[in-house]
Amino acid sequence: MVENQLYVAPWGRDSWPGTFDRPFATLPAAQRAVRARTGAMGSDLVVSLRAGTHVLTEPFVLSAEEGDSGENGYRVVYQAHGHGTDEREEAVISGGRRITGWRPGEAGVWRAEVGELETRQLQVDGRPAPRASVSPGIPGAVTITEAGFVTDSEIPQSWRDPGSIEFAFTGVYPWSEARCRVAEISGDADSSTITMAQPGFGWARELYRAQWTGELPPGAGSSGVWATIGAPSSAENSVSFLTEPGSFALDRSVPGRHVLHYLPLPGEDPARAEIVAPVLERLVVGRGTEERPLHDVTLRGLTFTDAGWTGPSGPGGFLHFHGNGYYDGGPLRQVELAEGNARLAVPERPAMLPANVEFTGGVRITLADNRFTRLGAGAVGFSGPGQDNAILGNVIEDVSGSGVAVAAGTGTRVERNLIRRIGREYHGSPAVWVADARDTTVAHNEIHDVPYCGIILVGGDRAARVQIVGNLIHRTMTVLADGGGIYLNGRQGSSYAGGTLVRGNVIRDTVTSYNFGLYTDFGAAWVTVLGNVVYRGDTPIVLRVTPPLENVAFLGNFWDDRPEGYGDPPAGVVVAGNTVLPKDGFEQALTADPAGADILATAGRGAAADG
Repeated sequence: MVENQLYVAPWGRDSWPGTFDRPFATLPAAQRAVRARTGAMGSDLVVSLRAGTHVLTEPFVLSAEEGDSGENGYRVVYQAHGHGTDEREEAVISGGRRITGWRPGEAGVWRAEVGELETRQLQVDGRPAPRASVSPGIPGAVTITEAGFVTDSEIPQSWRDPGSIEFAFTGVYPWSEARCRVAEISGDADSSTITMAQPGFGWARELYRAQWTGELPPGAGSSGVWATIGAPSSAENSVSFLTEPGSFALDRSVPGRHVLHYLPLPGEDPARAEIVAPVLERLVVGRGTEERPLHDVTLRGLTFTDAGWTGPSGPGGFLHFHGNGYYDGGPLRQVELAEGNARLAVPERPAMLPANVEFTGGVRITLADNRFTRLGAGAVGFSGPGQDNAILGNVIEDVSGSGVAVAAGTGTRVERNLIRRIGREYHGSPAVWVADARDTTVAHNEIHDVPYCGIILVGGDRAARVQIVGNLIHRTMTVLADGGGIYLNGRQGSSYAGGTLVRGNVIRDTVTSYNFGLYTDFGAAWVTVLGNVVYRGDTPIVLRVTPPLENVAFLGNFWDDRPEGYGDPPAGVVVAGNTVLPKDGFEQALTADPAGADILATAGRGAAADG
């Protein structure tokens, strides 16, 4: 129906009526027209975005209170014009700003003044440019102090704009990475003193500390305290580090007059290139409550790009703990590991990595056939009370944090998505994070090139009836360790019938050493691991963890190594009907087995699309 079609085009005008020939120029103008019509909806109300880049100057907020929900059983749909046809147009929603005014400087480095801009990302002709870095983070013989570090090298004293430098501590625990900012650098001819920004460095010293009561691990002191915040693995974001073509640094030494520095690739001209920095930290925000949810909204066929997150650049840094959780201060509690021989500090109330497209309190929100790329936080997040939301058939790639995060809620579907090259900056980020959710399905996704786990499922008091089915997961754990293609922990329900089902997934090429391809950990309970394929990893599964597994069954799986303790599983663990195939020729042997061939043929996006 003509009255239920609205159009937005970069060349339009907000004073126009939003028709095909006279479209609006901005999404907020279309949204005002939508709000005027939702009460009388007799069909879906479709807002079509024409080809081009739709630049947001502030987040696009969809609010239940303001009337952005579909009504009368119909949906409000924001889509690329021609979605579902061969004539679909490329509509891009961007939170970025094109950087101009580039001038050549010393040593081939170009510079552009950017005022108060804060950014951790830069895109050059669509390519994510890395921040300038050096490894190891501090040269020379390094000593850790309460306030930072001392080294016998003079080199750090020559680093420009030390207050903008960030140290990365990769593998501070095998599954974690920390980022802390430098405050100042001083010294003399014999040594350099690096003072770290507070409170982040002090928090890190408290968080990343293990107490060992049994035999001490390598590097532990005689007191049994293993301080794991050692020397940084790399240092980032100084003009002094600009040696790799295609990298950049942001100089913030003069407040309000920041300068971007970029070392171009051979043959690249920054004055002609399209160089974009993110400005917004949210592209789309959906807001609802349990009493009044945002409902019946669909976003489809769109590209979401160029949004950032500057929180880790602050004095608190980014102290990753596990998955999507990080520490930003507050109480710590001690938990026991290694059969009671170790104690770790755990945040009582961990903060959660934000998403650049984020919904709270949504019902029947659908994100379908979109592309999420060049994003500086997580890509997609659903949190709080919500029901029957869906993330279907999207491509999520080149993201600093996680791909999809689902915290709580009921009936969420994460299906047929391609998620790759995520965790580019925050290496502990999983492709899919699901925490304390009910009736949630993660099915027929393809996940690859991930620095930590492909899928993380965290149990909880509300967790029940989660299904992880038919996913193809490969090249995970490319940076960190102690994880897997699929990782689960905690109580998943109160019975096998109401617990988690992990079925028909193919997990291969779990890269770093010390990993478990399919990892049930830390008191996982009421989990059925049925008919999966796990190969080319360090170890296919683990049976003994702390706290121990309870009511976990491994049935009819295929793997290329016999798990340790398989012949004598611990109480609470059932193993039956699993098959070990030879490492050499594994795929050939798998396809020769009808059950194995069926799992291999039906995992991933293609099988779901065909079916």
